[in-house]
Amino acid sequence: MTSTTLRAITHRLTTTPVDQLPSIASFLATSLSDCAELLSAPQNQKPGKSDSDNAIQIHKLKTRLASLLQDRSVEGRWTAVVLVKATVEAGQWEALRGYEPIVRGLIGILAKPDPVSTRKMSLITLTRIFHLTYQYPTLVREVTTPHLPGFVTAALNLVSTLVKLPSGSSRKPKPNTPFMEIVLHAILELVPRHPTIFRPFGSQLRSLLTEILGASAPVFYPEPVIDVAVDLFASLYKCAPKDKSGSGWTDDCRSTILSIHRATDHVFRAVVEQWESVDGSLVPIKQNYSKEVGDGSSDILGLPSWRGLHSGADRILTLLRILSGFISLPSMSSVALPLGLILDLTSRLTSVIVPANGESANGAQSNPQIGREEREQLWAELPRIHIGALNLLAHVVSVLETSITPITQSILEQANWVFRNEKFSKDVRYTTYDLLQSLVSVNGPALTKQSVSSIANVLRSCCHDLLPVTGESGSHSKSQSDTRSRSKAGPGTANADSFLNPNLNARQVFTGYSSSRLEDSASTLLQAVLTSVPSELLAASTRAEIDRTIILTTDKDAMLASVLNPIPAVKGRGAGASLIPFLARIYSDQKEVEALIRPRMPVLMTTPELDAYAENEEDEEADEMATEEYDAAPVTSEFLKVSRVETQKPEPTVAAPLVHKRTYAEESTLQSSGLALAPEQQPGQTKKARFEEDISTKSTEPSSGHNQPLSPTKVSVSSAAAPRAQTSSTPQETPFKAQISTVSSTSQPAADVSVDDSDDELPTLNMDPDTDDDDEDDDVTMEG
Repeated sequence: MTSTTLRAITHRLTTTPVDQLPSIASFLATSLSDCAELLSAPQNQKPGKSDSDNAIQIHKLKTRLASLLQDRSVEGRWTAVVLVKATVEAGQWEALRGYEPIVRGLIGILAKPDPVSTRKMSLITLTRIFHLTYQYPTLVREVTTPHLPGFVTAALNLVSTLVKLPSGSSRKPKPNTPFMEIVLHAILELVPRHPTIFRPFGSQLRSLLTEILGASAPVFYPEPVIDVAVDLFASLYKCAPKDKSGSGWTDDCRSTILSIHRATDHVFRAVVEQWESVDGSLVPIKQNYSKEVGDGSSDILGLPSWRGLHSGADRILTLLRILSGFISLPSMSSVALPLGLILDLTSRLTSVIVPANGESANGAQSNPQIGREEREQLWAELPRIHIGALNLLAHVVSVLETSITPITQSILEQANWVFRNEKFSKDVRYTTYDLLQSLVSVNGPALTKQSVSSIANVLRSCCHDLLPVTGESGSHSKSQSDTRSRSKAGPGTANADSFLNPNLNARQVFTGYSSSRLEDSASTLLQAVLTSVPSELLAASTRAEIDRTIILTTDKDAMLASVLNPIPAVKGRGAGASLIPFLARIYSDQKEVEALIRPRMPVLMTTPELDAYAENEEDEEADEMATEEYDAAPVTSEFLKVSRVETQKPEPTVAAPLVHKRTYAEESTLQSSGLALAPEQQPGQTKKARFEEDISTKSTEPSSGHNQPLSPTKVSVSSAAAPRAQTSSTPQETPFKAQISTVSSTSQPAADVSVDDSDDELPTLNMDPDTDDDDEDDDVTMEG
């Protein structure tokens, strides 16, 4: 079916006019995805006798796409780019054999004035092709090595202009180009895989990136462009030779730290810092306080000059992001992370904080040579700078994880210092929450009681952010404060609309930060504390406030963490209350809650002792059932009771000849006369045993043992004359045999029968056998 689909695609792509191809391009691309099995199959494993037909169709498709890339019409080139991308995604690297003409055609489109969508799609397709050839030396030699330099040159020409300088060539970015972000993404994707090919372009890329990262008013770039430029700048050291990649990373990282210190010297000139660096080579620069704050020359990294306090804060933030990129991105070789220099830098940035209520700066004195306007502008920029420093520490924690233990206390002190004085900023709050969450998650069990107590204010702030002040309470408190201020300041104007509509102020009051980022960060921090921090280190009041907050916010994950990490019982104080009732009431339909409250895990018997114990119990139960006492049925003296009759199924026998049988009247006559029946029995006849009407049996009492089971015993029956019934003379058994047994221990012949008041005459008992010894074998014995 795939071969038929491929044949249909090739036929339609060949016969359809070029100007009509864009209308069916999406259909053809979807159909090519259905042929992925055929396009991605190795050439030596394409089964069946249709191998040649499939190879012909694939060759026709590639030839048609290569011709469309060279077509004069825009429609043809656009359709070709779309179908080439679909073919590459369907066939992966197997489809790249013989793709050199197509790659050259795609690179040629970048230099043509085609629509933006066509050139963007060409950039994406070429990046994907060079990415797929990375692990295959043959394709690298045939496709990547000859064509990747041309692709880099064409891509850089889309976003910049080449400037020839005496020291070399540099790149100046083009203003308002729509290709900047996609070009930087493509180069960032290919630099780690083909660093040797990008090595000649290292200086051009660095000059282009420094212009982008160091741009100031009136030139600005979107935030996504800045992000990808930062990552690419932090990856340029990979273009160095392998033996110098580690030293290149260390040099670039140290140069970035020095550039941050240099920019901080200018930005913090409005205060006299009390900070002292641990790096003796760091010397503060001399400044001219009569001029506007700024740096008139390029820094160590090559970033251009800047002017203005806001531009200086932007420069510090950009350099902090570059330093975070050096730390978080994977390196080509093992490197030594300069933790001392990083902590020294963050200590300096967080030492200067916003003063409270117009007071002097905590930890710093105001510089009298700087005016009030610049100092107040610095207070406005400080929260942004502190957020950048906290993000840098968060990247350090995410990279080192559990190895961060030696510097955990320093990070907590810096975070608490900033949070205590700048918690009015929501950005500072959620950044602090994120930093502490990452720190507690990896290092929570190793925290001390002092460390946990130091973040109690942060945890209370989390509860406050999750439960913001309602509109009514906020308006009420505001009205009270306004009333007190009016009483002090005298009469003033009032808003008449507030009297007509009292709910107006309640609707306008800020009821909490609506963004989910702050709430998510606060909730995540509470969950991490409840999960990772030992519960005995949390103060009782802090834990109670956290529990109340998660109950009111119905946070399932936090409630589960609280239940799984309960408050331990302390001497003088009982164990804390559990949140299981609230959890079961709100989330009774959740599987986690069901498994927590009613676990259904079966008991696993794996030890031999337990198995042997179970077998012994079963044996004992069986013995008890076997030795259970049964009550015997009473024996009657009137008649011989049949307690159990076992009837055997008749067996098929040969029909016996008819014989003469005596009747009951004859037997009665013989018994009354007291004569024993002793005639000679004819051969072939057997005698029928008959019971007398009145037989005296003697049974013994059952044994005294209660647990001894009673077994049926045989009863011997004797009569004065036991007439025999004539049966078949054949040695076969009778059609059925009745076995009569009574429940008695012993049986004795009744010699004397007690005489009762009955008038019936009893016959005389004859103890002699009524048959000869020779005929005993023919008698039918009765088992009692």
